Amino acid sequence: MFVAAGMDPRMPLGGVGAYAARVERLGYDALHVPETIRDSMVVSALALGATSSLVVRTGVTVAFARSPMQLALSAWSLAEHAPARFSLGLGSQIRRNVERRYAMAWSSPAVHLADYVAALRACFAAFATGGPLDHAGPVYRMDHLPTEFRPDGGVAVPDIWLGAVNAAMCRVAGAVADGVLAHPTNSGRHHVIEVMRPAMAAGADEHHRDVPPLVAAPPIYTGGDAAAVATARRAGMPRLAFVLSTPAYEPTLRHLGHGHVAPMLRAALRADPHADLASLLPDEVVDALALVGTHAELPAMVAAQYRDCADGILLRPPIDDANDPGFAEVVAALRAL
Repeated sequence: MFVAAGMDPRMPLGGVGAYAARVERLGYDALHVPETIRDSMVVSALALGATSSLVVRTGVTVAFARSPMQLALSAWSLAEHAPARFSLGLGSQIRRNVERRYAMAWSSPAVHLADYVAALRACFAAFATGGPLDHAGPVYRMDHLPTEFRPDGGVAVPDIWLGAVNAAMCRVAGAVADGVLAHPTNSGRHHVIEVMRPAMAAGADEHHRDVPPLVAAPPIYTGGDAAAVATARRAGMPRLAFVLSTPAYEPTLRHLGHGHVAPMLRAALRADPHADLASLLPDEVVDALALVGTHAELPAMVAAQYRDCADGILLRPPIDDANDPGFAEVVAALRAL
């Protein structure tokens, strides 16, 4: 099984290199770089510069906040900087963020993201071959690439993964992506098997291609012993509850039979922006979405939940690096699944 490390989106930039090097020493296949308060491409450059074998993948870069050419140039530069080690993970983000945070246009996200990927691939093809830039899709039209603005070829073309939650985007990912990144809200086993995999397969079948690999990203509350696990679970509940209040992730809760939870959480936030959402989150929802267990228990838990339905797992290393020797064994055990 492919094992990727996550990272704290608020990690100081000065600590990124050391963290990436630690992830590499622990035996991970990849580091996934988030994009919330920092530019994922900048953080990726720092991580790539501090490592020699680790794949660094953005997880995920907000596609609609950038033009395809702008992102293609950034990705090409990172691919040149670290041959065959940079991977571009893209997501659409929700409409409110795209329009009101990034001040960018919103359209049908599935159609938009599919065309964005096609535009990126057209840019990469022009860079790699020296041929013309030629893309005409429902959203983007690109046909102008003067010689002085063309990057050098000879670069391993970055692969493109898509973050996907609901069936429509999973279908797009199956059709056009090199890999699929699940979200913590849709990484529960039943959702992966009953929603994600069939939609990915349908998209792949339409385009006569193999189904791309899937990396699951369930909330994982773990530690060296039971007390540490309980502490990690308590610490993770506020974040999980806040994320589950977002309307975009409500279909997952409906699929689990807990469709009332998201409206309840949003109502609590409207009544009090500082409401204790964690106390309102039913244990049944947490049990359906999260893995909760000690480091020693994790490999068996991951195997039971994902060995037959996912190709990889996202798992942060412990905060305290004193646990690294033992945790490297956990990573090795997961990779052997």
